[in-house]
Amino acid sequence: MTRFNFSHQTADASEALRERLFGMLPACLSWASLAGLVVFCVARPLDAVLVVIAIDIYWLMRMLYMTLFLILAYAVLAVEKETDWMERCRMLEKGAPALPFLRERRKGLLVKGHWREWVNLKNQERELRKVLDLKLEVPHSDEICHVVIIAAARGGREILEPGLEAMVHSRFPARRILPILAIEGRSGRAQEAMARALQQKYREYFFDFLVEVHPDGIPGEARVKGANVTYAARGAAEFLKKRGIDYGNVVLSCFDADTVASPQYFAALTYHFMRHPKRTRASFQPIPVYHNNILEASAFARVLETGSSFFQLIEATNPEKLVTFSSHSMSFKALVEVGYWPCDMISDDSAIFWKALIHYRGDYRVVPMYVTLSMDVLMAPTVWKTLKSVYRQKLRWAWGVENFPILMRAFLARDSGLSLPARFRYLFKMLEMHISWATLGFIITFVSWLPGIFAGQEFSNTVFYYNSPRITGLIFNLAWASLAVTIILALLLLPKDKRPQSLWKRVVLASEWFLIPFIFTFLSCLPALDAQTRLAFGRMIKFRVSEKTRSLKESGAES
Repeated sequence: MTRFNFSHQTADASEALRERLFGMLPACLSWASLAGLVVFCVARPLDAVLVVIAIDIYWLMRMLYMTLFLILAYAVLAVEKETDWMERCRMLEKGAPALPFLRERRKGLLVKGHWREWVNLKNQERELRKVLDLKLEVPHSDEICHVVIIAAARGGREILEPGLEAMVHSRFPARRILPILAIEGRSGRAQEAMARALQQKYREYFFDFLVEVHPDGIPGEARVKGANVTYAARGAAEFLKKRGIDYGNVVLSCFDADTVASPQYFAALTYHFMRHPKRTRASFQPIPVYHNNILEASAFARVLETGSSFFQLIEATNPEKLVTFSSHSMSFKALVEVGYWPCDMISDDSAIFWKALIHYRGDYRVVPMYVTLSMDVLMAPTVWKTLKSVYRQKLRWAWGVENFPILMRAFLARDSGLSLPARFRYLFKMLEMHISWATLGFIITFVSWLPGIFAGQEFSNTVFYYNSPRITGLIFNLAWASLAVTIILALLLLPKDKRPQSLWKRVVLASEWFLIPFIFTFLSCLPALDAQTRLAFGRMIKFRVSEKTRSLKESGAES
């Protein structure tokens, strides 16, 4: 079968037309939902009351559902944080003889109150039994090596060096890690010189240390991160091939310049890779947290990025629908087989999953890992510049909607390899997510008030007028309870050395969340609607490297 060209560069005019029409669909649905609801509220305000209440209830149920799974995901993260992942790798290598040892270690732990360790060992035993039942051939951890591509188009040593230091002090042996700084040629000689200096300083700690300078203007490429990291990955492929290293034993991680891996990250990644039955057909998604400079950042940026971490925690509870996001890892063999990242798309982190899913005809999954990668909250010299940077970043994230028309084109092909229910499930999830992302904030914050305004005296004579305070009171009370849980978890998720000690500081951090309706609407929903509108009109956005600053004292990995 000919490989599907996962790109905006379509093979013929008919495909281009179909993709163009499919690209208009998300914006049409979003704008029709907003405009139609506004018109309905003005023309039929009494009937609109029912619709608005139904939307409020849907929003509430969705919020409670997300809060429940956020609590569950946080509990798993708290348990997994105590894990010695290299020991898990060793137990996995031992196989059946490790089971009595694990059972013996669990004895008495609950009586002593060590419930986290008990749950951890119970999970480890269950996963080992699954491996044994499937009769999987588990590679030895000594055979696994890691390639880490760090996209460093911009960013000084204060941004890059903490991530390298974290890899040096990883629980997984640094001698089996190959960092690659992916530098853009157009960034200038100063950026390359800085990369060479880091290479000189850290090379002795790793298997090796490469610097790949991506030339500007390669035919078929856009100025996007995917083109840069693809060039670096091709360089890594040649490096590994010359040394006779099997791609099937190599795990590739693609990090942003500010990514700082927790000490257990590569050990946890090795364990998940070893135990997965189809390890070369899977991506591995950690939990991104934005703690590197979180106490220095603006309140609105801090709330938004914490919300992004919570969203990924919730998504991790549903692996069947999980899609790669931000910094993630995958089999290097799979990356080579699918043809690397798309070189003309901005949403490279999600696009690589969809490209692999189509290439392997649906036989590809994302494995959630309850281990963290810490990154930067966006910061700029002024609040106004930070606002613009945050908006552009969310616009770029929302530009993941560009995958939708390509997926439609791929799934309509007769030989797509995916069942009709699977295609419908993937497309519906993507479409529903992007439409609700672009519209729900506007509806809850602004549109839901319109029926009461336009109904006037007529509304005050209805049964709903007398019952609406009870309904809205219940909705808002439950919403406040959900928000309270979110605030508590936001404080608990902070590393111990960055949790505010004074009561006043905790109150300030908690109070920031009361701005969430406006922060979410104007710095998340609006960029999403903007992205869909631009796609509908064929106005592609430009890839902009986010401006990030961080003081050295705030740099460092999670504990």
